[in-house]
Amino acid sequence: MRRRLLAAVTLVFAAVAGAHPATADLAQSSVVSANPVDFTPHVLDGTVWTMAVVGDTVVVGGAFTKVADSSRKNTYARKNIFAFDLGDGTIRSFAPDVDGAIYSLAAGADGTVYAGGAFKTVNGTAQRGLTRLDLGDGQRVSSFKAKINWGDVRSLANRGGRLYAAGTFSAINGVERPALARMYAESGSVDTGFDARLSAPGLTRTRVEHFDISPDGSRLVAVGAILKSGGYDRTQIAMFDLSGSSAELVNWYTDAYKPQCMKGFDTYLRQVKFSPDGSYFVVAATGRASSPVKLCDSAARFETGGSGRHNPTWVQRTGGDSLYAVAVTGSAVYLGGHQRYFDNPQGTDAHGPGPGAVSRPGIGAVSPTTGRALSWNPTRARGVGVRCLLPVPHGLLVGSDTDQLGREYHGRIGLFPL
Repeated sequence: MRRRLLAAVTLVFAAVAGAHPATADLAQSSVVSANPVDFTPHVLDGTVWTMAVVGDTVVVGGAFTKVADSSRKNTYARKNIFAFDLGDGTIRSFAPDVDGAIYSLAAGADGTVYAGGAFKTVNGTAQRGLTRLDLGDGQRVSSFKAKINWGDVRSLANRGGRLYAAGTFSAINGVERPALARMYAESGSVDTGFDARLSAPGLTRTRVEHFDISPDGSRLVAVGAILKSGGYDRTQIAMFDLSGSSAELVNWYTDAYKPQCMKGFDTYLRQVKFSPDGSYFVVAATGRASSPVKLCDSAARFETGGSGRHNPTWVQRTGGDSLYAVAVTGSAVYLGGHQRYFDNPQGTDAHGPGPGAVSRPGIGAVSPTTGRALSWNPTRARGVGVRCLLPVPHGLLVGSDTDQLGREYHGRIGLFPL
């Protein structure tokens, strides 16, 4: 019954998901179940880094070579990318040949998906870091000609006929755009009116780890190894106004990420997601440094509105364990990494949990209002950590590097239903 119901709900939302690719997370009226569905396929090696939903299809990207169906009786060769049915988990025939890791995906029009990563060729054709793929036959959409100069693409969003990309590159199609660019979604040519002018003086390179766009399309928040936008200081996080034709830096900033965590981190921010109404966003961070005052190994909520300096509304501290992924649904803020505890500002790796700490191995949820841990505690094998949390109309998709989720075997992919 649950499988049939899930398939029916999928059909209701399929047209919406395919026609209007979103970036901010979906609103959900309740917290998802702690019991994952049984029909999702399994990735048998490596890491799942990203997922995107195109109609009734889930596209999965990462660094892997083999997948199996939910029964684990049938195994398929799939290099770094594959797709399955959102309603019943059936593995699609979609199997492009991508020669490097895929770190980011974004739904495209007409049954296509954009992929970004560390690859250099797609189906034997040179196309570094960016490509558009047909979900029907796995072929490149040859009219999309974007390519980066070097490095990788770590975050993508398709919005209003424009494709946004971020990562470690410094140019796309020969146009200089350090770490963040906007292209025309059909052709892949660079939108030259959009230039965030990001830089990181003194660091090895400018790098955007992740970005998100508000539901109304008016704001973009980027996090990573950045120190300036144009002539203005923006340490690890910057907000831009997208309402015009250019990238206008907003008079919104925070000094919360200026303190250093463990030596050697040019940035300790890993993901950022807007709330469904766009009024706030949440940042997930690593740092390998427990602190009751710094934002190392934490999640923090910031309000979108207002100008000038902003302090976090709340901070959730793990006590020295990294957070890599965040999803914000209105009813919960889901967090994933290799954390052992939430509500643990006084805890440390050396001395264990502090007063008030609660066990939340690898995955958990906190209150959007207070940042305190919710009771949801499915558990997962911690590994390096969750890399992808993707709300869908009827649940929460999870992508990681381990095979225990909700106290069951789930190879690197799981779906918690509402």
